[in-house]
Amino acid sequence: MAKRKLTSFGKNIKHRLVELDMKQDELARQVGTSPQYINHIMYGERTGDKYIEKIRRILEI
Repeated sequence: MAKRKLTSFGKNIKHRLVELDMKQDELARQVGTSPQYINHIMYGERTGDKYIEKIRRILEI
C-alpha cells in the first residue's frame, strides 16, 4: 500500500498548525467542517474549494 503524501498546501497547513500550537480539530471547528475533511484537503483527496480561503484566513497563509 502506497504511503499518502501531503500536498504543498497540506504542508503549509501542518506547519502553521504547529507554529500556532493549534490542533487540526480546532481548525476544522473554526472552518465549519470535520477534521477528516481537513485531512482529505491536506492530502489532496478533496479540493476543499469551499474551505480554502477560510483556512488561509484562519492560519494567515
